[in-house]
Amino acid sequence: MTDPNTPANAPALDAETLAEIEAAMDDLSEAGAAAPKKAIRGPREVRGGREHRTGTVVSVGSDVFVEFGPKELGVVEMTQWKEGQDKPKVGDQLEVVVQRFNPTESLFICLLPGAVQKADWEMLEIGQLVEARVTAVNKGGLELEVANHRAFMPASQVDINRIPDLSVFIGEKLTCQIQKLDKRGGGNIVLSRRDILQAERAKAAETLKSALKEGDTIEGTVRKIMDFGAFVDLGGVDGLIHLNDLTHDRVNHGAKSVAKFVSEGQKVSVQILKIDWDNNRISLGMKQLQADPFAAAREEIVEGATLTGKITNITEFGAFVEIAPGVEGLVHISEIDFKRINKVEDAVQKGEFVQVKVLKIDPDSRKISLSIKQTKERPADQAGPRDGAGGGGGGKGRGRGGKGGDRDDRDPAEILKETPQLRRMREQAKLREKQDAARKSGGGLGQTGSLGLGLGDLKL
Repeated sequence: MTDPNTPANAPALDAETLAEIEAAMDDLSEAGAAAPKKAIRGPREVRGGREHRTGTVVSVGSDVFVEFGPKELGVVEMTQWKEGQDKPKVGDQLEVVVQRFNPTESLFICLLPGAVQKADWEMLEIGQLVEARVTAVNKGGLELEVANHRAFMPASQVDINRIPDLSVFIGEKLTCQIQKLDKRGGGNIVLSRRDILQAERAKAAETLKSALKEGDTIEGTVRKIMDFGAFVDLGGVDGLIHLNDLTHDRVNHGAKSVAKFVSEGQKVSVQILKIDWDNNRISLGMKQLQADPFAAAREEIVEGATLTGKITNITEFGAFVEIAPGVEGLVHISEIDFKRINKVEDAVQKGEFVQVKVLKIDPDSRKISLSIKQTKERPADQAGPRDGAGGGGGGKGRGRGGKGGDRDDRDPAEILKETPQLRRMREQAKLREKQDAARKSGGGLGQTGSLGLGLGDLKL
C-alpha cells in the first residue's frame, strides 16, 4: 500500500528495505517504553482549572518561599495573608495555587487557595476566581469588565438574596467565579458570586454553631419580612422573630403590620430564645430587650381606676383602648353604653379619646377589661340589667323598668358574675310570687288577665 504522504517522484523501496525500517521503529518504541519517565516532583492537583501544590516553607520574609522538591521553589507574597491571620513559619506545610512559572528566576509564582487571581485573558478558565469591576446594569443583571473584556452576571447570581436595586454595585469591584467562557471573537464571559457567598456563609455557620447560645444578645440584619414575622441574618444563619416576639405592642398578622416595626436591611439587636440545630431553626426576640410597659404601668393601672385612653382598634365585640404606652385594654360592646348598641362604630370611633374604668386585670394573660359606661351617670330612664322585671299583681302595663319595678342597684361587676341560668331562676321565682299574690287578691281577667300579671311580666 502506497503512503499518501510519499512524494510522487520518490524512489520505490523494496520489500526487504521496508521490513528493516519497520523493525527499527519497533525497537525505538520498545526502548522508549522501557526508559523511565521523569517523575513530577511534589504533590500536585488540578482543581477548578488551577494547579494546587503543597510544599515546605523554607524562608519567611517580605515573601514566603516554598520548596516542592529539589530545585523547585515557589514564592508567595506576604500580602496574601490578611491582618490578624496566622503567618506561616519555616518548616510548615503550605498548600498554594500555582499561577505561572518565571523561567528567569526559576520560580513558581503562587497564590494562597481562594485568593483572587489577576485576570489575564490568556489564562482565564472556567471555575477561576477573578476580580471584576461593575460597569453598568441591564434588565437581566450586571455588566462587568474582566481582563479588558465585557462580562455578564445574571441577577440571580449577584447575591444569595434578591437585590431590588442592582445599581448600588456600579463601580464596585466584586470577587467572582467564571461560569462560562467563550474565547472566540470578542469573547463571552458569564460570572457568578452566589456560590462564593454561599461557601462563606456555610463556613460562618459552622463557627456560629459552637458560639451561639440561648439567652445571648446578638446583632443581625433583617433579611426578609413575612406575614408571621421577620427573618434575621445573624452572619451565616437565619433566625426568625415571630410577630409575638417583635414588640410589646399589638401586631396583627400580615407583612404590612410587621413592616411597621422593622424593615429589610435594618440592623437590629435580638435575643436568642431557642436553638434547634437539627431542624436549623433559631427563634429570636426583640421585645425581650425592651422595657415591659405592662409591668411599668401596673402602679397606675389598678382595678377600679378611671383613666383616659385612645381607641386603637375596633372589632365586632368591642374596642381596644390604649391606656398607657404599649398597654391596651378591651371595652366589651356591652360596656360601651347603657343603651343597647348594634355596632361599636355607632358609639365610638378609632382614634377617639375616651374615659374608661378598669374592671379587671389578668397579669398572667396580660388582659385588661375596661368600661366606658361606668364612668358616666346612669340615665334616669335607664334601668340596670333585668331592672323592673314587672310590677306587683294587678299593675297596669308595668313592664321592664316601669314604675314600681324592683330596681337593681348592685354594682355591674357583681351582676356580670351571675350566670344566665341563675338569672333565669331568679326571674322565675319572682314570677311565681306575683302569680301567688294575684290569686290571693282575687285578681281576675278584668285588670291583668287570667293570671293577674302585668304586661311587663311577659318574657318575649
